[in-house]
Amino acid sequence: MPKNRNTFLPPVSWWRRLVSRAVHAGWRWVREAGAVTAERPGPLRFRAIGAGTRLAFPQGTVFGEAWIELGEHCIIAEQVTLTAGMMPGLDLGPDPILTFGDGVVLGRGSHVIADTRVRIGSDTYCGPYVYITSTNHSYDDPCTPVGKQWPRAEPVEIGPGCWLGTGAVILPGARLGRNVVVAAGAVVRGEVPDHSVVAGAPARVVRSWDPVEGWQPPMRTPAPLPIPEGVTPEQLVALAGLADLPDRDDLSGLSGLADLDER
Repeated sequence: MPKNRNTFLPPVSWWRRLVSRAVHAGWRWVREAGAVTAERPGPLRFRAIGAGTRLAFPQGTVFGEAWIELGEHCIIAEQVTLTAGMMPGLDLGPDPILTFGDGVVLGRGSHVIADTRVRIGSDTYCGPYVYITSTNHSYDDPCTPVGKQWPRAEPVEIGPGCWLGTGAVILPGARLGRNVVVAAGAVVRGEVPDHSVVAGAPARVVRSWDPVEGWQPPMRTPAPLPIPEGVTPEQLVALAGLADLPDRDDLSGLSGLADLDER
């Protein structure tokens, strides 16, 4: 059998393959060289950027970085916009405007617009295209275009351990507690209590944690089982390939996997 699955297509000439490999290798080099870290900040001069934090290349719009603090081990994906202030070149005072805790993850294409104080707690994960803003357009004057009216700004607070799904929007004045789940596409304003799930536009609480009753309404799926102690990454890789193994007895020598598989 031929190795190329596209059996009905003519073979690609050697030079086309060579050019393709060179382009991909060059792009990998550019992405690595263009990434922003504490050791290699490039043209960006953040107020603080912690060890292990990385902004992938290409970055989105970034300005006001002198008022932006990024904690340690944050992951900022490609095309993410981070801004402090309404435009570049403003003096925003002595205090930080946009603050990330440690371990914050921002998915591709997300925007964080901080015209006034925005805080994102440690270990908060955001899917792609999340929009967090402290500023909203006003439309008080019916005779003036909305885009020309002075906007309103309110601080935004996102507690630690939250998860913001794809396309979620966090509006000015929002205050999310600890370990809040925001469903994909939700539009959040106001206060959201700890350990709750919100969905919809405008978002409302659809599930919350009670110390006595647990999650209410109850979960429709069982909780994921924890990984047993002593299981190595290599064993997990082997477990993931169980479906491709012709003989499951081949795993008999891997300690700790049998119990995990039976569950």
